[in-house]
Amino acid sequence: MGNTVKAIAAFIPSEKCQKLLVGDLKEMPIDKMVDVSSSHLRRFPMPVCCFTELVKLYLSDNNLSGLPPELEQLQCLQILALDFNRFKELPLVVCSLQQLSILYLGNNRLQYLPWELSLLKELKCLWLETNCFSHFPDVICELVNLKTLHVGYNQLKVLPPRLRRLRDLRSIWLCGNQFTAFPKVLLRMHFLDVIDVDRNHIRRFPSLTRLRGLKLVIYDHNPCVNAPRVAKGVRRVGRWAMSPEEEEEEERRRREREREKEKEKEQETPKVEQSLATTEQVEQAAPTV
Repeated sequence: MGNTVKAIAAFIPSEKCQKLLVGDLKEMPIDKMVDVSSSHLRRFPMPVCCFTELVKLYLSDNNLSGLPPELEQLQCLQILALDFNRFKELPLVVCSLQQLSILYLGNNRLQYLPWELSLLKELKCLWLETNCFSHFPDVICELVNLKTLHVGYNQLKVLPPRLRRLRDLRSIWLCGNQFTAFPKVLLRMHFLDVIDVDRNHIRRFPSLTRLRGLKLVIYDHNPCVNAPRVAKGVRRVGRWAMSPEEEEEEERRRREREREKEKEKEQETPKVEQSLATTEQVEQAAPTV
């Protein structure tokens, strides 16, 4: 069916038109997954709520702005994709799906998240990129099992100190925000593997050498005057970043410069001592007036 016909059918609130968009949803799929992405949906396909053992539900790239309370019946759901829709607020029924481990909410119109989101204790991956957040949602700090957080392309300027409570967090993606300084709380999150602050307004980077778990830092497209210092083996992506081989060569040259300085000091020391001795002898030989 052509996209034009689907787009027209999406406006007609009938069961027949719904079938034209998503097919015949009568039986539980064998793989326990329903994917109705890019189906021009304006209403949630209600037959899905009967699949109580459903594990994955993809509703990406539609025109949804709400969800029915019957969605609460899907208590086995682990992956829910609501990205590229028209949600201005997160439907509270999502917060009742306590087995969710991955939640895609990117490319919507969200400005805040409800506190009920903290009920999702199994949530490990949260995607919030390209929304309308001007303040970091504090409720995220309650998601203690979170491992991956995507909040790129919003209007964030600071991160709350409480973020360090997320000790399972391994990667945080902050590209395309409004940070003018590297978030201080990240300097205390030694367990992070990946930090992405690409496309912000950071002018100076602090040393990241104490972040023992760090493996990758992305800092490109910032008006920075320096590159962040990192421990050996950490990959940097951005201005002035060097490959591991170049870093090793730079370290070798640094050590050589230090050795040369030490040699110069050793050579200067006898000269200074001799000069002092000569001065002392001259003073002793001088007649007393």
